[in-house]
This record gives sequence, C-alpha cells and structure tokens, in this order.
Amino acid sequence: MTESYTPPKIWTWDTENGGKWASLNRPIAGATHDKALPVGKHPFQLYSLATPNGVKVTVMFEELLAAGHAAEYDAWLIRIGDGDQFGSGFVGVNPNSKIPALMDRSGPEPVRVFESGAILMHLAEKFGAFLGRPEDRPELLSWLMWQMGSAPYLGGGFGHFYAYAPYPMEYPINRFAMETKRQLDVLNRHLEGREWMVGDGLTIADIAICPWYGRLVKGEAYDAGESLSVHEYENVVAWADRFYARPAVQRGAMVNRTYGPPEMQLWERHDAADFETKTQDKVQAAE
Repeated sequence: MTESYTPPKIWTWDTENGGKWASLNRPIAGATHDKALPVGKHPFQLYSLATPNGVKVTVMFEELLAAGHAAEYDAWLIRIGDGDQFGSGFVGVNPNSKIPALMDRSGPEPVRVFESGAILMHLAEKFGAFLGRPEDRPELLSWLMWQMGSAPYLGGGFGHFYAYAPYPMEYPINRFAMETKRQLDVLNRHLEGREWMVGDGLTIADIAICPWYGRLVKGEAYDAGESLSVHEYENVVAWADRFYARPAVQRGAMVNRTYGPPEMQLWERHDAADFETKTQDKVQAAE
C-alpha cells in the first residue's frame, strides 16, 4: 500500500476494521456476559488455550509432575474465538481477559494469578523448581522479562501483519520481520555453546521462550519459516529440538489444543490418564 493515511484527531472504534480478530478486540475491558468458571478436583485450576502463552503453563505443570512435585491440575478450555475470555468468571480471574489464567486453590484461600510469566514464577517459587542455582537468578529473570517484552513484537507485530491483517502491508511486515530476526539473532548468539538458556538445566526461561521462538524456528508459526530463513539460527533450532524432545513438553503442548492432528489434541486435562483416553482421535472414535 502506498496511499497515505492521516490519523484522526480523535480516534473512534471501527468494529469492521481489524482483520481476523476484529470481533474480539475492543477498546474497553470488563465482562460481556455472565458465565461462571468450572472448578475441578485438583489444587490448581487453569483456564487456557494452547497458544504459546498457554503452552508455557501446561508445559510447566507437566514438567513439575514429571519431577515428582504435587502439582496436579485441571486444565479447562477457553475458546478465545468464541469470547470465553470475556465471561464474568474469567474476568474475575484475569481482569485483562487474556489466557492463561490460574486459580491456585492449594492454600486456605484461593489465589488468582494471571500473565504467563507471573504464573511460571509463582509455580517455580512454590515448588522450588526450574529456577536454576541461586546465583543464576538475575540471569533467569532477565531472560524471562526479555521474553515478556519481546514476544509481542513477534506475535502481535510480525504474526499479525504477516498472517492475520486484512491485507498485506509492506511497511509493518518489513518492520516486524526485521525485529523478529534481530531477536532470533539475540537468542542464537546467547545459545552458542549452551544447551539451555540459563545454567546447566531446564528453567522457566526456556519454558517461557521456547513456545514462541522454538515453535517459530521449527516452522510451526505463521507459516513464515521460509520467509524468515529460520534455518540460519542453528543454535536456536538445536535448543528447540532438545526442548520438544522432552516427554513432559510433548504432553504440555497437547493440553487445551484445538488444532492439528486429533491425536495431539487434548481439549481438557483433568487426569494424567487423559493423554491416553481423551485425545480427540479417541473422543471422535467413540462418538
């Protein structure tokens, strides 16, 4: 597009403009309808969808369980395409109406936790797991905050204009492709000679970053792998391969997933056995 655009003196909301997600995006917060959230039997109640931010938390739970921690959870599906995140119950857990949202019912009073990075920190501190050594904490927190600040340029920036905008626009695609490649280069340089982001083992830095950038270099995000030449970032690719080879990561990536092969979709998770009995291929076969 080469035609010029002059921003209005006073911006107004045009519900017809905005691409694929226009019907869900709005300039006000709060609930649009009354809907209570379900509550299961486990100490942790997760309300989510298998976006990169949602996968962070389900991977964290599955890794905690694999490590022997008492982190049993119920994962309830929030269909953001249907506006479930604007129900009164969900808004009560996350006033920002974004997934994931967690209710920690393991103590005397329920505690709400929202924002994926906050949930990872809450669980890591609660169980004393995936935090690395004490001397690693500044580095770990730095990378965790890097992800929280950087991923919007990938998802809301590059991903939106490359895959979801109403029509291709050269300037924003170029701008955000450049920034996405810069971020991949940051990771590639950092991962030179390293297996994990911080210290000698998996931490919440890896769990936060890999669902975004690992998925990208594996060609699974926005169908943009070739466009971004992701094969060039060899250290990131190798790190992503290590991450996704972990059985707990593979399980976590299935939870609240509603796309892809039916055998990889576990819409809700309430028990470890659900991975064997309640994936969509099994559900469809029983119908």
